[in-house]
Amino acid sequence: MAEYEPKNILITGAAGFIASHVANRLIRNYPHYKIVVLDKLDYCSNLKNLRPSQSSPNFKFIKGDIASADLVNFVLLTESIDTIMHFAAQTHVDNSFGNSFEFTKNNIYGTHVLLEACKVTGQIKRFIHVSTDEVYGETDEDALVGNHEASQLLPTNPYSATKAGAEMLVMAYGRSYGLPVITTRGNNVYGPNQFPEKMIPKFILLAMRGQTLPIHGDGSNVRSYLYCEDVAEAFETILHKGEVGHVYNIGTDKERTVLDVAKDICKLFSLEADQVIKFVENRPFNDQRYFLDHQKLKNLGWSERTTWAEGLKKTMEWYLSNPDWWGDVSGALLPHPRMLMMPGIERNASDVGISATSYMANSSHRKGMVIPVPKTNPSIQKPLLKFLIYGRTGWIGGLLGKLCEKQGIPFEYGKGRLQERSQVLADIQSVRPTHVLNAAGVTGRPNVDWCESHKPETIRTNVVGTLTLADVCKEHGLLMVNFATGCIFEYDDAHPLGSGIGFKEEDKPNFTGSFYSKTKAMVEELLNDYDNVCTLRVRMPISSDLSNPRNFITKIAKYDKVVNIPNSMTILDELLPISIEMAKRNLRGIWNFTNPGVVSHNEILEMYKKYINPNFKWVNFTLDEQAKVIIAPRSNNEMDASKLKNEFPELLSIKESLIKYVFEPNKKSFTA
Repeated sequence: MAEYEPKNILITGAAGFIASHVANRLIRNYPHYKIVVLDKLDYCSNLKNLRPSQSSPNFKFIKGDIASADLVNFVLLTESIDTIMHFAAQTHVDNSFGNSFEFTKNNIYGTHVLLEACKVTGQIKRFIHVSTDEVYGETDEDALVGNHEASQLLPTNPYSATKAGAEMLVMAYGRSYGLPVITTRGNNVYGPNQFPEKMIPKFILLAMRGQTLPIHGDGSNVRSYLYCEDVAEAFETILHKGEVGHVYNIGTDKERTVLDVAKDICKLFSLEADQVIKFVENRPFNDQRYFLDHQKLKNLGWSERTTWAEGLKKTMEWYLSNPDWWGDVSGALLPHPRMLMMPGIERNASDVGISATSYMANSSHRKGMVIPVPKTNPSIQKPLLKFLIYGRTGWIGGLLGKLCEKQGIPFEYGKGRLQERSQVLADIQSVRPTHVLNAAGVTGRPNVDWCESHKPETIRTNVVGTLTLADVCKEHGLLMVNFATGCIFEYDDAHPLGSGIGFKEEDKPNFTGSFYSKTKAMVEELLNDYDNVCTLRVRMPISSDLSNPRNFITKIAKYDKVVNIPNSMTILDELLPISIEMAKRNLRGIWNFTNPGVVSHNEILEMYKKYINPNFKWVNFTLDEQAKVIIAPRSNNEMDASKLKNEFPELLSIKESLIKYVFEPNKKSFTA
């Protein structure tokens, strides 16, 4: 069969790891091919990966999203594309457990847009779809033969499920519309330029920094690894020799456990594996083994060239020479990284390419390298993190600003009123944040009783304002961390007082005693339709600043009488830094933002007496007696903080945290 020879190739996602090696190889080996790269420059892409090709006359870079149908159609037509190599995808499994919708959008919808554009233009002679070995699911541990191309697809995680879904679309367009499709399914790839959320570059960078190497589970999971240049050669072979309608596995017979990989990296750095390797909590589902039968590809003439020892050494040497290639990657080096997954978190393209809009506006410059048309001063780069904080005059909002200053995170306070959409838009456009933290809200002056007689004001801020901010953030691809309340529950038959059974994130609010709580429950339910929101349910906040009148301890220490009911509470000194880390990890959904366990009023006041004032005295009264002196009933409940504890295992119980963060720092010496 005659080899296929393309003319104009579109490679999607080629500022990423594997595709950049493929693009550079084709540009280098085939100067008569025109290579057009389309990449939106997501967090794991980097234009520096394409440096070897920047001066080549047969290379063009376009910044844009494959999910834009107008852009894709325009590029196919104006560049006379006859071949597509589709690499663009979200690929990190850990991220897919916390951000599965983004995987569906990129991996399935993006692929669908490309396929439809191919159908409409009718000019594509090859569509090579890049999938993964994970679509096969877990291989039996005792299997002697790997999955072949006709094996059943049994994906086990959101990432692999979206890749399998994309494959089904590719197959359908091949059968229904005669699109000349080829699909590849590959083993793990490693080598230079890889973003360090993946295990091998992560372990290398951690070893370079003298830090521990975190292994999920017991490290017995088996994987197969191919060096990036061998994989690039495999795609070169499939491009020219692959048969339309076929699937090709790109694999190796050589397998090794995750623990073995970590030990090999330790050897390269002369580290004692027993002292450096740390076993951490496994991810929700971690396939034990992937094993491929790749004989079909070998029949086309391809074979693995690079040994494991040689490839690992090359990779290590590259990272030693380029330690800052990716900038600040501290979030990626966490045991369970979930970072920079929000749309809009992009790398600067003005030094090499252009945005999709500027490309369209300057389509006359179609020969060779596109002339840069930077939107802003190229010397001014968007910071990796920049927070826009609402609630400057509030207690939590003020503390968030101080924490950002302490951590060196650029931030600005919002100036607009949340219920005024135009003012919020002005803040976003002026600050250009990567994340928005909302600590604004009406809690009452001096307490929630105020809300009972100021209902319109409470609705405007707590409901309309919060929803407006969430909606504007969604339009701009921004994560909004919303400081909410846990005062939307009360003990009931399913969660009795003293039972230790707390309300979970998925439980529906059952407390409607105060108008304040009604508005908070209302807006929480409405925010469920926004996948860009991280809701933190704060309860009875406490801090080490015992002079602050909003501090729960300060409040009850001044009351004439107090009730005595166990409640979940939030120690701000411990939990607010965690909220910033949650923003960095781009965590979403609802979180019970309290320390594990409960503590009663009397237990707190006993600590107050022990550490602060040995002469302190107080009087208790019942809920019925309390009801006579307040306007709105108060919420009392226990919240299940296990979700937060699983994400942050170091989180202290409420009583431990009270002592460490509040009472010990304020402890006074008393003479007998």
